[in-house]
Amino acid sequence: MGRLNDDETVRRRSGWLIPLSVFGVTFALSAAFLFFYLAPRGEGLFNEQAAPTSRSDLVALTVGGLAFRIPANYLIYDSARTGGTRAEAALFALLPDLSGWSNWAADAFASNAEDSDVVYLTIKAKASLSEADKLKRVWPDYLSDRRGDDGPYGLHRYTFRRDTGYRNEELFVGQTDAGPVVLRCVKQSPEVPSPSCLRETQLARGVTLSMRFKRAHLDTWRDITAKADKLIATFRKTAGTP
Repeated sequence: MGRLNDDETVRRRSGWLIPLSVFGVTFALSAAFLFFYLAPRGEGLFNEQAAPTSRSDLVALTVGGLAFRIPANYLIYDSARTGGTRAEAALFALLPDLSGWSNWAADAFASNAEDSDVVYLTIKAKASLSEADKLKRVWPDYLSDRRGDDGPYGLHRYTFRRDTGYRNEELFVGQTDAGPVVLRCVKQSPEVPSPSCLRETQLARGVTLSMRFKRAHLDTWRDITAKADKLIATFRKTAGTP
């Protein structure tokens, strides 16, 4: 008799333990879903938020052994304004003169419109080939036609193969006295109504500069890249970097 009672108790406990376990697992998965998909992401939770300033005092930074003195109003993040050695420095500037952030230009800097005048610049401690070397040694393997064709604004245009991660982009190459300028531009589409162009260039061995601007300004690529190069050179010269 006692044996039967024990078995009955076990069955009764099993009857509510299983649903309780299922509920617990479901609750845990639901909580994880809410955390990863509904909680603040990126800037709000894990990364530093942009904190522009109108201050123009010079901040001494070193990236990859390269010294810079950058006005505070060009630096996107407040932590960078403490200066010192950093893995990268994120900057922004406003066309047409690549001026730094100011109170009266706050709306323009916040714009992500198709024709936004903001240019983003990132100096990063990263090994990279020169634009000329990448054009010879890297990009040909990703192109659908290595000959390309005549593009707009004095640029030569190449398309990427459909089986690459660059299939939604185009490669534009412009020739300057200092060498080729290579731009990867996202194609405009309903999914990407405000596409950008990206350029990566080698500042020094182990130091790379990337710049990003809206594709709507591709017609002034020569002016934008020349002014960006001059701006970064000024920051290096002010710091005494040859």
